[in-house]
Amino acid sequence: MADDSTTTIRATFDTREAADLAVEHLVQQHGVSRPDIFIQSATDRNTIGSKPSGGDASHEGGSRNDAPLEGEIEVSADIASDQIAAVQRSLGDAGAIRVSGR
Repeated sequence: MADDSTTTIRATFDTREAADLAVEHLVQQHGVSRPDIFIQSATDRNTIGSKPSGGDASHEGGSRNDAPLEGEIEVSADIASDQIAAVQRSLGDAGAIRVSGR
């Protein structure tokens, strides 16, 4: 009998750019449906991450100051239990600073 169990995996990121990359890894490499992936602040404060990146960082050496740098961003998804190790590696490759879920 096949194991159809799932587990919720969570990863935290310093930047929105890294979180977005992680979502693309989940979708393209592991077949997770986008509606099953959640992105939110890892704290109770609205945030774009703990440091600017991507469109939030200026090419002129400064960064935008209209978006809060209030903490980390969490990406979570329910995945098949047999994908845990591969997904953990993929999230790490995308820049996760912490990954939990087994």
